[in-house]
Amino acid sequence: MSDADLEEIRKGRLAQLQQQQQQQGGAGGGPGAAGQDEQRKQQEAEARASILSQILHPEAADRLGRIRIVKESRATDVENRLIMLARSGQLRAKVTEEQLKELLGAVAENNERDGTTGGKIVVSRRKGGWDDDDDLLDL
Repeated sequence: MSDADLEEIRKGRLAQLQQQQQQQGGAGGGPGAAGQDEQRKQQEAEARASILSQILHPEAADRLGRIRIVKESRATDVENRLIMLARSGQLRAKVTEEQLKELLGAVAENNERDGTTGGKIVVSRRKGGWDDDDDLLDL
């Protein structure tokens, strides 16, 4: 994915957004503001999906979709990193499934280091008080 391709996509998307704003007449602040906010979020999601479809092999896209089903925050982190790499021109070719696995490992390692995994479960057990030998006294 070259910088020229990404720039062309951005320009086309910007033109499309400007055209849609002109058609709506610039209504703002009223009840239509919530609708515009939803529409803007939908357009951003479409733009993300478009960029990801251009930089990911189908197998890698499938894996990312399965990850999204299990843990959406992890998938979003990986997508953000992929989009950042694509925009900075660090991706020379489409990302394969193996490269995606490496990126997932890096994101997981980064989360563990920051302590933002949120998946750690700590079990604290009572000490004393409960003993199997106490059951024999009830007989």
